[in-house]
Amino acid sequence: MDYLEALRQLQRRDDWERTGAAADAARWDLRRMRSLLARAGDPQLGRRTVHVAGSKGKGSVVSMVASALQAAGETVGRYTSPHLHRFVERIAVGGEPVAEEDFAQLLGELLPQIDAEDEDGSYGRISTFEALTALGFLCFRERNASWQVLEVGLGGRLDATNVLDEKEVCVITQIGLEHTAVLGNTVAQIAGEKAGIITPGTIVIMAPQREPAAEVIRNVCEERGARLIEVAQACALTRGRHDAQGQEFTLRTPLRTYKLRLPLLGRHQLDNAAAAVLALEAAGIEDESAIREGLAAVRWPCRIEVLRHRPLVIADGAHDRDSARRLVQTLREDLGVSEAIVVAGCARDKDAGALADELAPIAAQVIATRSRNPRAMDARAVAEAFAAREVPVSIEEPAGAAVEAALAQGAAAVVACGSLFVAAEAREHVLGIAYDPPRAPADAAATRSR
Repeated sequence: MDYLEALRQLQRRDDWERTGAAADAARWDLRRMRSLLARAGDPQLGRRTVHVAGSKGKGSVVSMVASALQAAGETVGRYTSPHLHRFVERIAVGGEPVAEEDFAQLLGELLPQIDAEDEDGSYGRISTFEALTALGFLCFRERNASWQVLEVGLGGRLDATNVLDEKEVCVITQIGLEHTAVLGNTVAQIAGEKAGIITPGTIVIMAPQREPAAEVIRNVCEERGARLIEVAQACALTRGRHDAQGQEFTLRTPLRTYKLRLPLLGRHQLDNAAAAVLALEAAGIEDESAIREGLAAVRWPCRIEVLRHRPLVIADGAHDRDSARRLVQTLREDLGVSEAIVVAGCARDKDAGALADELAPIAAQVIATRSRNPRAMDARAVAEAFAAREVPVSIEEPAGAAVEAALAQGAAAVVACGSLFVAAEAREHVLGIAYDPPRAPADAAATRSR
């Protein structure tokens, strides 16, 4: 099996990332994932685990923790989602994505177990995300990883990554209203789903939260005998110099005071960094230089990423009100941008109006677009949201063409956002990055799986 055939095999399966359908989410069942892993020899076992859930910043925390563990001399498996350009990005060891040929080989080894699970049918068919998660565990076992740092795909309680009865550390980043059709209609309900990753006796790091979410997490920790460390209470943080290359800050924890540099932009990343440092301390990493070097080496693309300086081109995955507000704040404070041409596109289940509310004050013009992702919102709907706020707007597809149209107007700054997929496609266009073939529409995948 080669890499393209491996992708075809994966895309034959139910994929919530592609459909966004609540009906797909309703079929999640951890018994199915545990059964598959048992057939594969339980590859999730045998290494220490940091598990990260949340609405915002969980991928950033995973990348920081993994980078610092690697700087401390550990062999680290990192599992994240979604990918920006290629599926192999989701599974990394030592900071490098798994090679295409290894990805294909591992899937080939796993397919007999997947087929056996499907044929048994006791708990339903294996999904794309479940197959990828099992593939990650297999890779970490094969590479003899000493640690695995796992990002929850969605929610936590029923997420395919939540198959370990023991974890060294759980981190819960900021929680907001998201995926309400699947996770619940209130912050407290969503927090209950995220807190589902907490295992008895583990250490839990909680990023600053709205009180309804914080109260749920505190209660779950008490019920399960988990030790809770709250970033807001345990840390004191002072921001120093900040520019287009990153930011410096001083962080005081119960263990020591650090002077750190982070190459990620935005004040919000400092809360993520504080959570990551507390998680590393809880995991027994007391080497200050490893933490300092690990954070300084973090690379996490499409999170207010500067793609080009002249003119300034930014790609960011901001897709809701809170993240768009942070994007605008960072543009103004860190990059000195008060006005930009905005290339914007959304997923169908997002609130384009909320995004437009936050971006309108800096948008000299908006070029609405649509990503390749099958869940992408029609560009006309995105355009209507900005037009309703009296922002000049046009439509250009695909995202790369929209970026080119913005550059052609001679703007001092271009910002591509509204969806991680739009940001990724802008990055591909500006930097000349190769990407996997577009995912098939959900109806085509369903036809192939019958």
